[in-house]
Amino acid sequence: QVQLVESGGGLVQTGDSLRLSCAASGLTFSGYAMGWFRQAPGKEREFVAAISRRCDYSFYADSVKGRFTISSDNAKNTVYLQMNSLKPEDTAVYYCVADYGPRAWSLASEYDYWGGGTQVTVSS
Repeated sequence: QVQLVESGGGLVQTGDSLRLSCAASGLTFSGYAMGWFRQAPGKEREFVAAISRRCDYSFYADSVKGRFTISSDNAKNTVYLQMNSLKPEDTAVYYCVADYGPRAWSLASEYDYWGGGTQVTVSS
C-alpha cells in the first residue's frame, strides 16, 4: 500500500523559512516523479513544485519561483520542499504527490498518489 506522509508544517511569521518533508512507502521511489500542491481555504488546489524521477529537472509555480526549492533523496524515499521568504499568501495545506514515470507534471490529475497534507500558516 502506497503511503505519502508529509511533515514539517507549522505557524511561522512573514519572511521565515520552513522545510516540508514527504516520506514515501509502498512504492519503488526511484520510479516516481514527485511534487507538491497546496490548497488555501476557499481556493482551488494549485500546483507548487515538481521534480522528475531522476531529479534531472524540476519546475515551480510562478508564485513560488526563487523562494521554494524541491529536492529528493532516493536513499531515504523522501522528497522535500524548502520554503524561504514565506508570505501570508503561502498559507495553505500542502500535499505531497507521486506519479509513476519519468516526467513531472503541474496537473493534479496526472498524479496517482496523494498524501494527507500538512498545514502551513504564515502570519503577517
